[in-house]
Amino acid sequence: MRKLFIILFFNISLSGEAQELFSMTEPASNIASRSISLRVDNLLMDEIGSSKINYHLIPEIAVGLSQKLMVRASTFFSNRNEQFKNEGGSIYAKYRFLSRDAMQKHFRMAIFGTVSYNNSDIHQEEISMNGHNTGVEIGIVATQLLQKVALSSTVSIVKATDNGASNKFIYGLDNSRAVNYTFSVGKLMLPQAYRDYRQTNINLMAEVMSQVNTGSGKYYLDIASIVQVIVNSQSKIDIGYRKELGGNLLRTAPNGFFIRVEHNLFNIF
Repeated sequence: MRKLFIILFFNISLSGEAQELFSMTEPASNIASRSISLRVDNLLMDEIGSSKINYHLIPEIAVGLSQKLMVRASTFFSNRNEQFKNEGGSIYAKYRFLSRDAMQKHFRMAIFGTVSYNNSDIHQEEISMNGHNTGVEIGIVATQLLQKVALSSTVSIVKATDNGASNKFIYGLDNSRAVNYTFSVGKLMLPQAYRDYRQTNINLMAEVMSQVNTGSGKYYLDIASIVQVIVNSQSKIDIGYRKELGGNLLRTAPNGFFIRVEHNLFNIF
């Protein structure tokens, strides 16, 4: 009975804060303590100047070590170099250091960091720890939940190194660092009245992402629109489209579709 109660509690919490589960960015909240999240990201990006579609597959597993700390391991697959193969992986950790919770609202802040390894060729000025560059990222995120609307923003610093011994960072040491900025807003659209955790939730989200290279001063500005469906407060499907609004950073495939499938295993250890 106690185990069932804990599972239901986590499920209700997930459903009640569904609009805070962003796709392109991470909120300040963590996955449930003593739980595991399994997810697969699929990116189908339109390569500029050709008819080729770059496909990136990123399987991930996350563990909620406590209410404040979570870790996630990812591995990267891509067909960009004419064959589908593994190109590396990353470890991500997030520590929530501030929580101000009230009925149907909260404000939370967290620090996070990523260590990434990638052995693919370096082909763009954009620095990304999500399947493109070897390096590190550290940042801070703040998230405000107000009933059915969530707002979240992050600032982070990224530092790229060579992608293994044979793939040098060709843009120069001065251009190997950048600052990322994001802003996300999400709203729970359905159900209009919450009855129990088995109801299907539908969220709409918009996320703005930007990077400024600290050496060259070049930048990009993107926007993504996402539809999110949560089933039984445990499984999640995200479908979105990312579009470059402006910028002058060299990027080979900035626009494309994003599909995520995620399943949570609550209170398993």
